[in-house]
Amino acid sequence: MGSTVSSGELKRIVDGERAGGRKIVFTNGCFDILHIGHIRCLKEAKSLGDMLVVGVNSDSSVSRIKPERPVNPQDQRAEVLASLEMVDYVTIFDEETPYELIKLLRPDVLVKGGDWKKEEIIGSDIAKATYSLPYVKGVSTSAIIEKIKKFRST
Repeated sequence: MGSTVSSGELKRIVDGERAGGRKIVFTNGCFDILHIGHIRCLKEAKSLGDMLVVGVNSDSSVSRIKPERPVNPQDQRAEVLASLEMVDYVTIFDEETPYELIKLLRPDVLVKGGDWKKEEIIGSDIAKATYSLPYVKGVSTSAIIEKIKKFRST
């Protein structure tokens, strides 16, 4: 089970772990409504290194990217992620992209879900390796929200 920490504290932790020879994996997202696509991506991400760090968009960051969202507040989204066995650390970032956070942490491996092309992944110029993991067809937070809206209207 992981912990939610500030980016400054996370930098100190990551630097210490890297000095001990551990491979740091980083992924990020809104993680507004956790679903099987997220879980599979996080499991695969963890398998690519020794420590999995997850950057979570803050509430204000999500609302700038996706109007009418988030559904769940940032502290709850971070706590849910931190409770997952494969996640070591979670930190919340306020920018629209995690580029500054990635620059700060310098992960060995950068991972995103398959809806991202490898060359479009923010921070790929910093990490030693970048992966776009398989997309789970038909599973997304937006699709879940649309399904809920349909149920409400019937």
